[in-house]
Amino acid sequence: MLPTHAHLRVARPTDDLAAVVRFYRDALGFEVLAEFRDHDGFDGVMLGHPGAGYHLEFTHKAGHPAGRAPTPDNLLVFYLPDAADWRTAVERMERAGHRAVPAFNPYWDRHGQTFEDPDGYRVVLQNASWPMGKG
Repeated sequence: MLPTHAHLRVARPTDDLAAVVRFYRDALGFEVLAEFRDHDGFDGVMLGHPGAGYHLEFTHKAGHPAGRAPTPDNLLVFYLPDAADWRTAVERMERAGHRAVPAFNPYWDRHGQTFEDPDGYRVVLQNASWPMGKG
C-alpha cells in the first residue's frame, strides 16, 4: 500500500509544449514548478501548486509524435465545492479564450464545465465536493 503522503505526478507527452503550458498555466492558473530542456532529448515542464499533493508533467521529444487524446473521456477532474471559486475558475478559462465543450459523459455537465486542452485531453471543473456529500 502506498503511504497517504505520497505525491502524485501525472505525466504525458505533447506535440506542442508551449500551447499546453499556456492552457494549464494561464487558463487554469497552475504555476510552473520546474522545467528542463534537452534532458536525454526531452523537454518538459511541471505545473501545479506549491504544497499540493500532485502536479502535472508535460514532455516533448523531437521526432516522436504524441498525438491527440485517444477518446473524449480522458479527463482530469477538479472538484471545486465553493460556487464562487468554481465561477472564478470557469471565467478564467473563458477569459483565456477557452469555451466549454459538451462532456462525453453527461454526468459532468450537471454540475460542471468541461474544457479541452490543445491535445484534446479534457479538464472538468466540477462544482461539487469530494468525497461526494462531504463539505
